[in-house]
Amino acid sequence: MATIRVVTDSATDLDASVAKQHGIAIVDLDVRLGDIGPETTKTWSPEMFWQQCAKSSSLPETSAPSPGAFVNAYLAAADEGCDGVVCITISSKLSATHQAAVAGAAEVKDRIPVRVIDSLSVTMGEGLLALAAAGAASGGAGLEEIADATTADLERIRVYGALDTLDNLRKGGRIGSAQAFFGSLLAIKPVIEVRHGLVEAESRQRTRSRSLEYLADKVKSAGEVEQLAVVHAAAADVNSFVDMLTGVLPRDQIWLSYIGPVIGTHSGAGGIGVCFKLK
Repeated sequence: MATIRVVTDSATDLDASVAKQHGIAIVDLDVRLGDIGPETTKTWSPEMFWQQCAKSSSLPETSAPSPGAFVNAYLAAADEGCDGVVCITISSKLSATHQAAVAGAAEVKDRIPVRVIDSLSVTMGEGLLALAAAGAASGGAGLEEIADATTADLERIRVYGALDTLDNLRKGGRIGSAQAFFGSLLAIKPVIEVRHGLVEAESRQRTRSRSLEYLADKVKSAGEVEQLAVVHAAAADVNSFVDMLTGVLPRDQIWLSYIGPVIGTHSGAGGIGVCFKLK
């Protein structure tokens, strides 16, 4: 039976134990916080990252991994006897990670076939794709079958977020029409959407509670949901938000995880996101 390895990057916000359980290899993006470099930040849990951010006057910064980091992941799969690799990356419109993954695939083409898929998404939007691909791989699906199914799933993924601060998004610059938020002096709590691979303005809300209600309504009105994940950047009210999603899926079927350093660098502390796949 063919064995296919799923590789993704740390922008998925997949918990390390979940990734290991599903046989998913994760390539880390580099994160820097002030004078603290990626060698240290890679050792931090998401909880520790947010604790360190609260102590620092600097905003974190990210950079894409090198092609060599992907080469190492691909060759590890080859050395373990895998017949191919499906690599799912953060949106190519937000990071050079996809380009690095493609370059790495070209370097190993004589050792193992690799299909690199641009998720056009972030956080658990990308993570849900990786989990589905890993599930197909464990069921014995072949390389092209998994790659085709993942590509078909792209249009079923939705990602929305309620931000508590605009500082990180403004500095990071990885925005599409979300730039419109900055033209107003009003105190707003923006809701953003990852649309066609870019971060776009979705709604302006005047209070935190209204932004979360709006976010929950977006999920409830989207259609029949197959999978749902809630991600948060050390948000104290995340459990209250999950309660708002009652009726979409049973609570024990909703993934709940931290927004890690990569996406958190741009979302800022306190953000809450919903990532879901439609049936």
